[in-house]
Amino acid sequence: MNHDEKPAFSYPVKVGHISANAVTVHIEANGAERKALGDLWDVLEVQSLTADLQISRWKKDGVKVKGRVQARIVQACVVTLEPVEAEIDEPVEAIFVPEGSRLARIAANDSGEMILDPEGPDVPETFTGDTIDVGVTVSEHAALAIDPYPRKEGASFEERIESTQKDDVRPNPFAVLKDWKKD
Repeated sequence: MNHDEKPAFSYPVKVGHISANAVTVHIEANGAERKALGDLWDVLEVQSLTADLQISRWKKDGVKVKGRVQARIVQACVVTLEPVEAEIDEPVEAIFVPEGSRLARIAANDSGEMILDPEGPDVPETFTGDTIDVGVTVSEHAALAIDPYPRKEGASFEERIESTQKDDVRPNPFAVLKDWKKD
């Protein structure tokens, strides 16, 4: 994402104001932000998005964000296209380090490959200047939890395929020829 675009959900935090004692922050998307998130995530509606985060210093110059994001969204059912409500409740964990920080490179080994502990936090994200945007982090964590194939209770693809009596007419053996083109 280029930095000129305003993110759909933004909550900038001044890094200088963060101390070793975690600050607890509650953030909530307003109407305009929910609409922007709905467009971004390609869902019918984002009814709510809130997060409770603890933000603290990490190592010398980094910032650690840990908490939960909760959202209610409405998607179109992949089978019936009817609206399906979904709830998201995901842990959020991210570490931010200043761009160019030694800590940003600590996760890369000699061959330049990233080594990730599947259980641990991801590679630190870098920030420029003195501000991190926890709104973006929260919306990314929520986005990953969205079901790409939402279904209404009980909706299944089979319903579409079940044939009715009139479809059960024996196929005409010459029907295949009608699509056959002479060269």
